[in-house]
Amino acid sequence: MTHPFEIELETSLPASPEQVWEAIATGPGIDSWFMGRNQVEPRTGGVAAMETGGQRVEALITGYEPGKRFAIRTEPAEDGRFMAFEYLIEGRDGGSTVLRLVHSGLLGDDWQDEYDALRRGWPFHLHTLREYLAHFRGRTAAPVFVFAPTGDRSPQDVRAALVRGLSLPTPVATGARAHGGPAELPVLDGEVVWADDERFEIRAADAICTFHQGPGVVLGSHHLFAPGTDPDLAESAWQQWLTGLLG
Repeated sequence: MTHPFEIELETSLPASPEQVWEAIATGPGIDSWFMGRNQVEPRTGGVAAMETGGQRVEALITGYEPGKRFAIRTEPAEDGRFMAFEYLIEGRDGGSTVLRLVHSGLLGDDWQDEYDALRRGWPFHLHTLREYLAHFRGRTAAPVFVFAPTGDRSPQDVRAALVRGLSLPTPVATGARAHGGPAELPVLDGEVVWADDERFEIRAADAICTFHQGPGVVLGSHHLFAPGTDPDLAESAWQQWLTGLLG
């Protein structure tokens, strides 16, 4: 049985409408703050695609008004489930922009858990968008997505392992400094800019790195801005680091 849902959020961003549009409605822009590796055909009726962890999800672009509105909708599953996203952009005085997000659709039998996860996740993603536009505007990130099973470890043990691997204090809180990461890459040296029970995010000079504790798994979603970064090599290095940390 499906259940309709709608999440509506609004945020003020330190960028022009044109800069916000580039961030939310182009593949390289979405790569720089959201999830996975993205492609966007720049037209109504085109395809927006996201690849995460080897899985590709496509959506139809139902609205494409540069600088104003971007909307996509996934094809319904056999049971009718689908998701639709609408971004509405409004410029404000002083060079800022208000972005209004509406995420709607139909969820499946586990709709309550799915809805709760989406409701918790969107404020975080919009925060990451703000971090990108405030500190990396005009730059393009190499997106990295990794994951590792946690086995029988408790959430507390998993958080403790991440804390040790990144030389973080306990509890993890905004403003804390991180220092660590794979030996094959430049050291991740930055500040915690988001921290809750599920995830924390670190902003460094050339990266935004997020670690998310889910049921039985830890996900790493990183945006690497250093020039010349090879996303495949970086992904491999972070995958080995995370697997080794939780192995």
